[in-house]
Amino acid sequence: MEALSAKERIIVPIDTDDLNRAVELVADLRDHVGAFKFGLEFGTSLLVSLVRGTDCDGARAQLDLACELFRLLDGRVMWDGKFDDIPNTMGGAARGTNALRPKFLTVHASSGIDGMFAAVDNRGEASVLAVTVLTSRGEDDAHLTFGGPTKAKVLQFAREAVLAGAQGIVCSPQELGLIKSRRELKGLVTVVPGVRPTWAAANDQKRVMTPGEAVRAGADYLVIGRPIIQPPEKFLYPHEAADMIAGEIANALGQTAL
Repeated sequence: MEALSAKERIIVPIDTDDLNRAVELVADLRDHVGAFKFGLEFGTSLLVSLVRGTDCDGARAQLDLACELFRLLDGRVMWDGKFDDIPNTMGGAARGTNALRPKFLTVHASSGIDGMFAAVDNRGEASVLAVTVLTSRGEDDAHLTFGGPTKAKVLQFAREAVLAGAQGIVCSPQELGLIKSRRELKGLVTVVPGVRPTWAAANDQKRVMTPGEAVRAGADYLVIGRPIIQPPEKFLYPHEAADMIAGEIANALGQTAL
């Protein structure tokens, strides 16, 4: 993988049901971060806004906003669909994202090797990321859902992702050391949520690190949402928070931030 600048490592989730807000955020941040993540909240809200009621003019206005948004994005998209279904459906869903030219698309590793392979086989130019264990899950959750401790399940899912041909995984920063130490996982891109600067609240994230700690541990990309899109009052604009985080990443890597 080519060397990444500090700001290129930052992926910002656009978790909103307001297209105007999404356009505003992307316009403010596009020169300060690497990519933007769109998931269930955004995708579902966009679909509903386009088809609800009989107001064709309103739907057209929403469509125009969506077109403007994706023009601004220019392919710098992590489509976080977290596909988890039978292989045929996962392949079709992956193929359906091709027109967006996303940088990444996500699948649940727990969908199995065949399902992940179907997504990989229909991914177009996107890199497929296998989501291992969500960062909102603690050890008790992992045992109840997957039948084993977090680190063991993350390692299992990462190995299965490699067998399926996935280009990377999504894991918490606390599993990075385990992943990076395994020869069979060499070259696997690591995308890491659960990253919080010291000046931001952890919220519902349970397995967290600071941006500097995460990149020193081997993270390739960091998904950082609320500290940027809902920053503390000392920041006038989201891009100011993003710049501070890029500076922390650069310091950790011995790079220049911008």
